[in-house]
Parts: sequence; structure tokens; C-alpha cells
Amino acid sequence: MFKLKENGTNPKTEIIAGITTFLTMVYIVIVNPVILADAGVPFDQVFLATIISAVIGTLWMALFANYPIAIAPGMGLNAYFTYSVVGGNDDITYQTAFAAVFIAGIIFILLSLTPFRKKLIEAIPENLKHGITAGIGLFIAFIGLRLTGIVAAHPTNLVTLGDLHDPGVLLALFGLAVTLVLMVLNVNGALFIGMVLTGFLAFFTGQLSFNEGFLSFPSLSEGLIVFNPITALGDVIQHGLYAVVFSFLLVTIFDTTGTMIGVAQQAGLMKGNTLPRAKEALLADSVATTVGAMFGTSPTSAYIESSSGVAAGGRTGLTTLTVSVLFIVAAFFGPLVSAVSGLSAITAPALIIVGSLMMGSISAIKWNQIDEAFPAFLIILSMPLTSSIATGIALGFISYPLLKVVKGEAKKVHPLLYIFAVLFLYQLAFLPH
Repeated sequence: MFKLKENGTNPKTEIIAGITTFLTMVYIVIVNPVILADAGVPFDQVFLATIISAVIGTLWMALFANYPIAIAPGMGLNAYFTYSVVGGNDDITYQTAFAAVFIAGIIFILLSLTPFRKKLIEAIPENLKHGITAGIGLFIAFIGLRLTGIVAAHPTNLVTLGDLHDPGVLLALFGLAVTLVLMVLNVNGALFIGMVLTGFLAFFTGQLSFNEGFLSFPSLSEGLIVFNPITALGDVIQHGLYAVVFSFLLVTIFDTTGTMIGVAQQAGLMKGNTLPRAKEALLADSVATTVGAMFGTSPTSAYIESSSGVAAGGRTGLTTLTVSVLFIVAAFFGPLVSAVSGLSAITAPALIIVGSLMMGSISAIKWNQIDEAFPAFLIILSMPLTSSIATGIALGFISYPLLKVVKGEAKKVHPLLYIFAVLFLYQLAFLPH
């Protein structure tokens, strides 16, 4: 079924690779509920919705695309959902925001069934793709620093160094240090093991307690949040959430496709510049996004942590099938995850480190060409400073074609990019963002 021999692998290697990928990305079942809690979504709802969307997307990738690429709610997208969509608009509840994600997911599925998504990705300049990845990384790291108290608010300078004598800050610094040591030593699952060690220290210092126990049957306190496309579309129209839907689409399209291509290249699965079974692979995250919104989580994405499984030898869908099974097992450890997620010092170091890893793409930007470098720089700088991924993308997409026109290279810009520049300009000028 998985064509193991053709891909030069075996069941043992694939299962070990699946365990490796799971350990490097399982932090999402802790971190995602923490971030979406700031939008008012109940913990148990997000916890199970995160697992449901991860299982559906990753199983789809395993059974239909046969790739070792795992799917789960995306970092950065959950921050945009919480702090920009819900937090930035007093009249928008998380239920309404999930309606926007649901509609974006349906559009996403339709786009994945057509050649449009592939053409769109090819139209975006490489430097902007790298800038988006790096900008999201910087934004995630900033959120991690803020949640731990390592960085605190300042009345004049906006931000300043936090109280380094605070027990929570000291615990976060310990977690950051021990996780970095594990990563430097190339320990598989360093992010997860770092959380475990930090949790042990928190428990013995009285900062963490397990009053609810460790195991429980998973539950959805609010059931299905969104299920009727007509009602969801009505919410989008009523609240004018066109820009939100558009932003979810853009960020997910660029982030997911870039990750898929990157991991596929690492695994040697690319055929020239094309990704075999691209439609099946792209459908995995669009279906998972739609189903995830129904249960209560932000859009899904392909996980760059899948590269750890590829490094361990994963080449086929058996790797991602293993990941899916392990996510199902994790669903029965809700109380344990709830207790851990309530202490940001345990989870936030993972945000900071994942942000650092995403910043690696900055090295591929052509810094010696100002017309290429500045739009990417604008994306990277504005995402954390405006607390908006969509705004960062918009500024980059507007400035890039403008600089190319001035340079006399207007014909080198894909026509789709001009269309997006106009749409983003309209969004910034007339729509909420």
C-alpha cells in the first residue's frame, strides 16, 4: 500500500520516523489550547479539535498522498485567529471567527481541486515566501517571550526586559535552556522532552499541580461549533469578514505549500520542480482546516517538524499513519495536558525555539538586491510590530510590484501579484485588519 520497497524504506524505519515526527510536534496539543484560550475558546474543546483536525489531515496525507508530512493546526495562524481576528474586534466572537475559518476551508478545498493553487504558489517570488516564513517565526517567538514574562510591557518603550527574579520567568528560562541543549545534542523530540523536564521542575517547585488527575475520556463541551455553510457564510457577510477569510487563505496556502515542497525535497520525493500527487497532498490540509473549524480550532498547516521524521528515514505515508495513531492516544490525556498548558513557562519556550527555526529562511533572501530584499524585510518587521501576519503579508505584496515597476522590471512580475497588491491595498485602506 505504501510502496516501501520503491521508496527504499521498511516498516521499522517508518514507524520510528513517525514516532520522531510526533514527538517533535505534539507540543501543538498543549500550545494551541493555550493560545486559543485567549480568544475565549474552552480548553477541552480546542484540545480535542486540535487532535481531530491533526488526525484527519495526517491520515489523509498517509492514505491518499503517501507522504511523510504531518498536518495539524498551524502556529501563527492560531495567533492571528486569537489576537487579530477575535482580539482586534470587539463585536466578533470566536464562534463567528470559526465561521470565517470554515468558509476559508471550503474555498481552500475548491482551490485544491483546481490548478489555481499551484499557479498561485508559482507566481509568488521566492524572497516573499522566505520573508513570510521568517516573519511568522519572529512573531511566534515574540508571543513566547511575552507569555513567559521574559519580555514585559513598558509605558514609554512599549516593551522591556521582564523581572528575572520572577519564578515563572526563571522556569521559562530553564525550559528554554534545557530544550536548546537537547536540540544542540540532536535528541529526537527535544521540544517535547524539554516540556517534560520543565514540567517536572514546575511540579517539584509547587508551580504545577494535577488536581484533575491524568487520564479522561475526550469530550467536546460545545459540540459542533460550525456545521452549516449557509449560516457560516451569513456570519462572514454580516460582519464583513472578507479580509479575514482572504488572510486565512493566503497564509495557509503559502505556509503549507512551502513546507510540503521543503520536506519533499529533503526526502528526495520531488520530480524536478513538481510535487507528485500534489492535489492529494494539498487537499489534506484544506479538508483538515474545514473539519477543524467545525469542532473549534484555527486553520491547519503542513508541519515543518515532519523534517525530523524524514531525517530519521521516513519516506512514505506509513510514517504519517503512525503519527495519526499517536495523536489518537494523546486524546485520552486531556487533564494532564490541561494542567501543563495552564503554565506558560512550560509551553512558551517551544514557541521561541520554533520561531528561531522558522527564521532560518531569512538566509535565502537576496539581501544585495533592494527591490527583492526590502519587501521581504517589510514582511518580517511588520508582523511582530503590528501583531498581524496578514498585515505583514499585505505590506510585502504591495511594495514588491511597486519597486519592480520603478526599476523597469514590471514584466518580470506575475500578473497575479498585481491583482493581490490591489486587493491587499483595498484591504488595508477600507476593511478591518
